[in-house]
Amino acid sequence: MSWYKNLSRRQFIQLGAAAVTAGGVSCHRLSPSPWRFLTVAEARTLAAVCDQFIPPDHDPGADWARVVNFIDIQLCGPYLPLQKSYRHGLLSLDRTARAQFGRLFASLAPEQQISLLRAMETNALAEDGWTEISPSAFFELLLSHTMQGYYGDPRHGGNRDHVSWKMVGLSYPPVRGRQPYAQKNS
Repeated sequence: MSWYKNLSRRQFIQLGAAAVTAGGVSCHRLSPSPWRFLTVAEARTLAAVCDQFIPPDHDPGADWARVVNFIDIQLCGPYLPLQKSYRHGLLSLDRTARAQFGRLFASLAPEQQISLLRAMETNALAEDGWTEISPSAFFELLLSHTMQGYYGDPRHGGNRDHVSWKMVGLSYPPVRGRQPYAQKNS
């Protein structure tokens, strides 16, 4: 019962490091996927959706700005309760695309992607298969997280190279307390 009292300091540190590592692996895959939570197929579908919300034009779109990376990171942190909704929603979107157009969402022509997203937004999709989250609720979730990833602070995994801030003419906001002081010459 008190086996832990007989541990040396080295054994205690090793055991603690193993526990911390095991806790950190919970959102990492053991497969060669580059994503923390998403599968490669889910990331591809999500990237296609995000690029329809914020398409590239003379400024980079959501995919280039690493919005999918932002969402993937957040799904292992603050968005953890939404993991099931993302798994189900992305799978249901691909199923719906395959049923209507014979291909996965990411493989559809832009016009077909837009028509599916419009139907999702208005809840006009057949709800069979959408049991975990409604199409319109998933649309709103995707739109909100895409905007957060594109316009948020790059330290959270999105908005690569401050692309959205440059687009709207904002400089990188200074961190409070780190502004240089003007020295007075007396």
